[in-house]
Amino acid sequence: MTVSASDKKSEFLAGIRDELPLQLGVFPFGLVFGIAGIESGLSALQTFFLSTILFGGASQIVFIQLIASGTPLPVLIASVSTINLRHALYGVSVSRYLQHLPVGWRIILGYLLTDEAYAISIRRFTMQPASAYMHFHLLGTGLTLWLCWHLSTACGILLGATIPDYLQLSFAIPLTFIAVITPLLRQMPMLVATLVSGATAVMLHGMPWNLWLIIAAFAGIIAAVIAERLTSREARSL
Repeated sequence: MTVSASDKKSEFLAGIRDELPLQLGVFPFGLVFGIAGIESGLSALQTFFLSTILFGGASQIVFIQLIASGTPLPVLIASVSTINLRHALYGVSVSRYLQHLPVGWRIILGYLLTDEAYAISIRRFTMQPASAYMHFHLLGTGLTLWLCWHLSTACGILLGATIPDYLQLSFAIPLTFIAVITPLLRQMPMLVATLVSGATAVMLHGMPWNLWLIIAAFAGIIAAVIAERLTSREARSL
């Protein structure tokens, strides 16, 4: 029992440690959301608890933009749901590592499975030896991100009017995603997926309801599968 408790703690602390560097980009991202939420007409409480309900930076930004522009509710729901479909892809990716867990655990980890938490924990799942308690790593990354996101949202709500425009905090949004992706580009399938999905997103950016995001994601997945098969075939032939 002592060994098991130690393993749980070490996995959990490793998740926190691995996730912390990304918060340098997440915190300004949350500040931007807090400021934008108030500017869009939401109350302080609505803005704060939107971070709890949606808990997805990109979809939250789109939500408040659509609210501010008076978008009809069906279109708003469809757009936000489309953007958040990427979380289903994350779920499929990690399901093989979590399928032994009780339903309660899977619900909690599914809620915490956002971009930055997934990017860090999938590296632990795939690049390090398997452990019966490695889901505690995802718990650590997810909770770290959740706490930082809520704290930064609150700071944006409370301090938004005092933050000068010249700081250009919105630039933290793309920087955060660059920091998430870059460590994963050491393998050819990952690199191919990034290039194909990025090119597809640029070409289709004008599509309604942000459908370009999902199409770009699936294009990247298909390209990565093809690259993986070609790489494996070449390796077997050597």
